[in-house]
Amino acid sequence: MRLKSSFSYLKLECGTDEAGRGCLAGPVTAAAVILPYNYNNSVLNDSKQLSEKKRNQLKPIIESKAIAYAYFHIYPDEIDKINILNASILAMHKSIALLSTSPEFIIVDGNKFKPYHDIPHETIIKGDGKYLSIAAASVLAKTYRDDYMEKIHEEFPMYNWKQNKGYPTKEHRAAIKKYGATKYHRKSFRLLPEQLKLEL
Repeated sequence: MRLKSSFSYLKLECGTDEAGRGCLAGPVTAAAVILPYNYNNSVLNDSKQLSEKKRNQLKPIIESKAIAYAYFHIYPDEIDKINILNASILAMHKSIALLSTSPEFIIVDGNKFKPYHDIPHETIIKGDGKYLSIAAASVLAKTYRDDYMEKIHEEFPMYNWKQNKGYPTKEHRAAIKKYGATKYHRKSFRLLPEQLKLEL
C-alpha cells in the first residue's frame, strides 16, 4: 500500500513519531518531519517494516528532501519522573520545537498527544504505515536512537545494546540479572519478571 503524502492538505504538515517506548534502557526518542507538499517515496514506510540497512539508506534521503526535521531524546531519569507516555509526548513536542520551519498542522502516530501551542493536530493509529511524514519521523527517531544505543554499548558491552537496543530480550534480561541495572536503565520499568526480582 502506498503511503499518503498528507492528511490536512496544508503545505506545512509535520509528522511526528517516537522510538524506544518499550525499552528497558536508553532514551525514548522522537522526531518531527515536514516533507514537501506532494512528496513521493515508494520505499519509505513504518521503520518497523524496514531493515536496518534500508533505514540507514533512507535517513540521508529524508534529511536532504525535508523542508525541516529534528529529533530529541528524553533520558531514563526524566522517564522515571514523568512516566513513559508523558516522556514520549514531551520528546515529540521538543522535536517539533526544534524545527527550523513552524508547522501549520501536526499528524501524530498513535492515539495519545497533548496540544502543541495552538497548532491543530490529529492522532492516527498506525500512522507510520499510512502517511509519509510520520514514516519519515519513525525512521529518524529509530536511527538516531539506535546510534545512541550503539555509543553507550561501548561503555556497558555486557548488555549487548548494540544488538538489542535496550529492548527486553531474554539476553538483555539475563544480563540485568547478572550485572544489575546501570544509569541507563529505566528504574520505573519492570526490569525483570517477578520470579527474577532485582534489588535496586
